[in-house]
Amino acid sequence: MVRVTELTNLAVDLVDVHKTYRKTVQALRGVNVQVRRGEIFGLLGPNGAGKSTLVKIMMTVVRPDKLVGTILGRPLGNRKKLALIGYLPENHRFPPYLTGEELLDYYGALAKVPKAMRRRRAAELLEWVAMSKWAKTCVGEYSKGMMQRLGLVQALLNDPQLLVLDEPTDGLDPAGRRAVRELLLRLRSEGKTIFLNSHLLSELEMVCDRVSILVNGLVARQGTLRELTEHTVEYRITTTGDLAAVKEAVERCGARIDNTVIILNGHNVAKVNELIDLLRGKGVLIESVVPHRFSLEEVFMETLGTAR
Repeated sequence: MVRVTELTNLAVDLVDVHKTYRKTVQALRGVNVQVRRGEIFGLLGPNGAGKSTLVKIMMTVVRPDKLVGTILGRPLGNRKKLALIGYLPENHRFPPYLTGEELLDYYGALAKVPKAMRRRRAAELLEWVAMSKWAKTCVGEYSKGMMQRLGLVQALLNDPQLLVLDEPTDGLDPAGRRAVRELLLRLRSEGKTIFLNSHLLSELEMVCDRVSILVNGLVARQGTLRELTEHTVEYRITTTGDLAAVKEAVERCGARIDNTVIILNGHNVAKVNELIDLLRGKGVLIESVVPHRFSLEEVFMETLGTAR
């Protein structure tokens, strides 16, 4: 039974997604993914985890063996809802003999965007991604980064409600990646839902509201960055001088010493203050007290280790 989510806050609601290739390669083994409307959602995982397969299933490029769920409140493949999705596939290819302007007009026509609207939006979007001066240049002369920017514009031509991007910053230099991040944040502020598949964890960490970590065809973890790193919070008290005299007292407080740094796991602020009072009482100088939380990359590596 398909769950109807038209009136809920879910733009993507996929349950128990299975896909096997050649009867032996299990790309997806029961994946559950929920994406809320108006958020930037990141899908990450190692090579071969099934990320691109899941994206292609969402876009009806690949047929799943089993799936229950909806996209924009309707079953996958609903034509009216597909018309409201923008898609940038990984390693996309465009006809090299068309200019950037001609290509966008062609793809806009395929998406049934009215002629006046697609030309206006193409001009606006090319300006957004700093490609206006290349509009009349043949695509065959574009660099990989320029092709990526053009692909992003193509995905936005139909003013989509849901934007599905497979490795959108691949081939972009740091300035290009920053421009894409700023564009995605702008689109989110306009109420767009963005589904990102990327292996650049630092990029996802800067823009995503929630992420899902896919390992071996299954969702290993899913949630906000705060939820995923909640168990990794620790306080680091940097000191000067020899801590040998306070070692036993520090350990009784549940902390450990690493050279001149005292590390206390968890959110216990009372324990932090107890340690500070102890150190001051013993004449130990404190340089800093810094709360530390795992980065997305650290959570990702921890998840891989747990899964294996």
